[in-house]
This record gives sequence, structure tokens and C-alpha cells, in this order.
Amino acid sequence: MSDEPSTNLPPVTNAAVETFGLTRHYGNLTALNSLDLTVNKGDLFGFIGSNGAGKTTTLRILSTFLTPSTGTARVLGHDVVSEADQVRRILGYMPDFFGVYKDMEVTEYLDFFAACYRIGAAKREQTINDVLELVGLSEKKGALIGALSRGMQQRIGLARVLVHDPQILLLDEPASGLDPRARIEMMAILQELQRLGKTIIISSHILSELETLCNRVAIIEKGGLIYSGPVQGVQSQFSKKQAYRVGVADNIDRAMELLRERTEVAVAELEESGDRIRVELADSQENASVIASIIVNGGLQLTALEPEEMNLEDVFLQVTRGETQ
Repeated sequence: MSDEPSTNLPPVTNAAVETFGLTRHYGNLTALNSLDLTVNKGDLFGFIGSNGAGKTTTLRILSTFLTPSTGTARVLGHDVVSEADQVRRILGYMPDFFGVYKDMEVTEYLDFFAACYRIGAAKREQTINDVLELVGLSEKKGALIGALSRGMQQRIGLARVLVHDPQILLLDEPASGLDPRARIEMMAILQELQRLGKTIIISSHILSELETLCNRVAIIEKGGLIYSGPVQGVQSQFSKKQAYRVGVADNIDRAMELLRERTEVAVAELEESGDRIRVELADSQENASVIASIIVNGGLQLTALEPEEMNLEDVFLQVTRGETQ
């Protein structure tokens, strides 16, 4: 297969990021397999997959550090291969592991990178003040980076990719290794950046946080796309089970017996709390009225009947196998 990217380019759209048939080989290993992905302007987009699924390869191609074997990727309409310089001006990339100059002061470190982006000396001081205020580290201007906590160093890394005011942010595991408080602070910063109009793609293994943080997500495995769309949509698309939580006024053991006797019920098990029964129906076409009928006709009083909501982690475990290429 040719190592040259495709020159048959698709038409430009208003999307922030698009990939078309994006493929990347490392020798005999296929890290990405014809990935078609669209991220809209203003999205806070969660990029989900097991280790080795192709997330970092995708982000490195979008950030122009890697070239695709075949296929095309665009950032705000600019091809990541033929227009790499334009892409770098509008994009900020924070890898999962990045080096910091620990013997430099915070302002020296940021001034160095601002100069690399050819921001004039007169403007750099205000730029540095602005990004430090945004990441909540204004009081650490004169501190040595090596003396800062891991969470603060992560925020300094985020400040570094913000100095040239990029429109698109690619963040590979930005909360990796952070304690719970530092993760919460990082997520709050990302929400503020989205409010300011940035488009953010964030790769993370902390799915519970992505579920509340992101408006859209993509799930990839073995370099291929499984799902891309709204967070709510992933649940409705992949939830194969009709499951409910059931409460009765008394005699919960009798309620369990009644449910287990019926062929319409695949599973009836007591939850850890001891006051609810988790009921899974055998037929996905059935609904909660079946459960209500069983309980009421059995002479018991129904006090609760609510659908079981699948979270993003449940869906991820259901639709992936943790396989890599």
C-alpha cells in the first residue's frame, strides 16, 4: 500500500476536524484502519478507546507529527500534510507525556514557547498573564516548574499550548496521574475553554468524567470507528438490554419469586442495597408494563419501577473487547 497520502481530496466543510479513510501503518501493524471522523466547531469531544486502539496515532496525525499512510485529515479545512504550517498555527497539542524544563521559572518557560510562535516581546507578557489566569496559576509566575505539583505542571503544560491562542485543542490524557481534586480543576478549565469558543478533542480513560464533560464522543477499537455522536446517543444505540429497577412495599423475596417464575423475565436479582430488584426482560420488545402486571397480579404493592440507565463505561465495556491491532 502506498505511503503517500491521498491527493483525491474531499470537499471542504464547516467542520472543525475531519478525517476520511485515515489509515496508518507501522510496518505490518495497522494502527488506524480507514477512520472517518467529524468533530464540529465548539465541540468538547471525547475520544475513547483501549490502550493501542489508535487514539494517540490519530491525535499525532491531526497535530502534523505523523503523516497518514493513506487517507486525508483536515483541521478547519487545512490538510494536515500539504498545509501543515497553517494547521500548526491554529492548533494546540498536549501529548500524554511531555517534558518540562524543571529548572526554569514558569514565566521563562512560557516566554520561550511564546517566542517560538513569534509572538512579539511587547505582547508576550500580557499573553503569559492571560493564560496563567485562565489555568488558575497567576500566583506561580516566579516559581520553578520543578517545585510544582504534578497537577500544576499539567496546567502549565496546558498554558503552554494556549499561548498562541489556538482554535483547536488536542489533549491526550490531560488528567493522567492527577489526584481527584486536580482532575476536577482540569475539567473545569476545559469547560471554560469550550465556553470561550475553543474546539477540544480530549482522550481519556476516565469515562465517568467524559460523560459529564463532553457533548459528543467517539469510540474506536483496533483502529476503526465504532461510534461517533452525542453522548446520549451512544447509550440508546448500544443498549441491548431492557433492564429496570423494581421496588415493592413489602415481601421483596416473594416479588423475586414471582418474577423468576415468568418466561418474560431473563434476570431478577436483588441489588446490593437490598431494597430494589434488578429485572432484565428476555425480549427487547417488551416494556415495564410486564413487570408491573406480574407484581400487582401477585398481590404485592409496586412502589418503584424505573429503567436502568447505562452509563458511558457500561456501553464501552459492552461494545469493545480491549483488542489492539
